[in-house]
Amino acid sequence: MATTQKTLAQAIRERRATPSFDGEPIEASDLRQILDAGLMSPSSYNLQPWRFVVVQNPEQLRKLRGACYNQAKVEEASAVIVACGDRDGWRKDIDEVIRVGREAGMPESYAAQMAGNVPPYLANFNEWQMAGWLNKQVMIAVTSMMWMAETLGYDTAPMEGFEQQGICETLKLPMSYWVVSLLAIGHLRGPQKFDGGRFDISHTVFGEEYGKPLK
Repeated sequence: MATTQKTLAQAIRERRATPSFDGEPIEASDLRQILDAGLMSPSSYNLQPWRFVVVQNPEQLRKLRGACYNQAKVEEASAVIVACGDRDGWRKDIDEVIRVGREAGMPESYAAQMAGNVPPYLANFNEWQMAGWLNKQVMIAVTSMMWMAETLGYDTAPMEGFEQQGICETLKLPMSYWVVSLLAIGHLRGPQKFDGGRFDISHTVFGEEYGKPLK
């Protein structure tokens, strides 16, 4: 059970990519809060193209580890959320998105714009454009879940070291799914990862145009 909650500011300052977890089970209510944070994230036209597979069973975690270059923390984690994007989600879901939106107060003009503009826009994407679009949508949700887990007192490790085909086969994912990231959640075992430091703001942030310092 998570016992030491943090403010968001504290979590942002102190978070590290956890190298090893103790394997203790995660509270179901905490897991639900973490997932809800992802599900409440913003997405383009509110299409919510993310799909999450939560892996907690020890045997399934062991199999998942094999598709993640044998990284031990996959098997040690209390839960691993496999975050995917559905390439065909917009085709299947747009009518429902509009229906739910109308019930929540979506103007008819906006509903008509969605119905008329979104399908031809996304249908024109090639494979890599779609993968890029899904990556942007899904990573917003993954980040939201990561921060929720951290503020609840858990440790996390967002992961991009995995074999796409291996994950798909292990989890029996539909062919339209693109695996974007894994989020391992649990409690730290052993020493925390070192602080690698960050660039000074002047190195990466500019004001008004590239090269000008932010005032």
